[in-house]
Amino acid sequence: MGDAGPGRTRIVLWVVAILLVLALLAFVWTFVGTVIVGLFVYYVTRPLFERIHDRIDNRTLAVAASLLLVAVPVLLLLAWTLVIAVQALADFLSPETRAQVDAVVGPFLDDPFVAENGQAALSMLFTDPGQFLQSDLGGVVTGTVQGVVASLGVLASTGLQAFIVLVITFYLLRDDHRLAAWARRTFAPKGEVVETYLVRVDRNLRIIFFGNILNALVTGLIAVVVYLVLNAFAPSVVAIPRPAFVGLLVGAASLVPAIGIKLVTWPIGLYLLARAALVDPNTLWFPAVFVVVSAVVVDYIPDQLLRPYVSGRSLHVGAVMLAYLFGPFLFGWYGIFLGPFLLVVVYEFGQCVVPWLLAPEEWSPESPARTDAFDGDDQPTEPSGEEAAEDDAADSEPTEHEESDENDSDASR
Repeated sequence: MGDAGPGRTRIVLWVVAILLVLALLAFVWTFVGTVIVGLFVYYVTRPLFERIHDRIDNRTLAVAASLLLVAVPVLLLLAWTLVIAVQALADFLSPETRAQVDAVVGPFLDDPFVAENGQAALSMLFTDPGQFLQSDLGGVVTGTVQGVVASLGVLASTGLQAFIVLVITFYLLRDDHRLAAWARRTFAPKGEVVETYLVRVDRNLRIIFFGNILNALVTGLIAVVVYLVLNAFAPSVVAIPRPAFVGLLVGAASLVPAIGIKLVTWPIGLYLLARAALVDPNTLWFPAVFVVVSAVVVDYIPDQLLRPYVSGRSLHVGAVMLAYLFGPFLFGWYGIFLGPFLLVVVYEFGQCVVPWLLAPEEWSPESPARTDAFDGDDQPTEPSGEEAAEDDAADSEPTEHEESDENDSDASR
């Protein structure tokens, strides 16, 4: 009977642990869009943070500098991209939109009550608000106020989510080494299957998030600016149709492996060439300029700047393309981040964990099926400073860096 007590306690605690994990997963899934964007910003910021932390011993100050230099501009870049997308969509639907607006607003603008009795309406607002709200002008004012309140609500919600993203990024950058050390102490010793799996997931997420998606954002933004500038000098007969929208399409096309932005620039270039040849042959120079500028400024320069961070990939290019395509359809706007994340998690599970489940005695971290991510330029980097000390000797005395970071964390609290 004495041995039954600890056994039952262990079972109860396992049940509690499973329930807590399920509750945590349900909470994260409720805010999955914000969490996955925070994870994306973390991977985008981490390379610069590692370089800043080599020069600034205080980890919190290094994180703050990284957020100011990278995370905040990236969030502004995302916001600007969304604004451009909305404006391009509005331009694309402008005739229908203007017709609907005229149909709704026109009668009120032509209402003689509004045109001739503005002073009376103002007096009515203060003397008899109920009658004012029942009037036509009152309906317009009420609708306007509701629209403003709704817009303020959207702005407040967006600002709150951006703040949460920055908080997630801040604590991941500051405490990721502690999280990794706890994981290795608890259930992922070095050289074991769990540690290998998590390391490969981490490396591929860096490639996916920092390399591919950031490259798409930068490429799209450069394309928007370049095409707007080109249109300022373009002959009217061969002007780029909806340059902002085309620029965003170019950024999205850069996610497609192998083909990239050619999926958009070549058809647009052929369209401009055919239009110039048929309408005004003297403007044939502009399609050539469009193709050359697209190839050099929009495609080649961002690719060279970010190539070190996308080399050595081990994911199947077709699977990556499908993840980018189906992610937004399945999950909404954040699917562009969540789709590739799920792809990495599932792919590396099949590469690392499934072989271990089938033949654990034959599994090793250096087996050929698990070394493709280390090929090329994407060699694993040695942990530096406090990360190496805490990873290799989790139970040893804290290093000088760790003591300063802990003291700084205590001071901030």
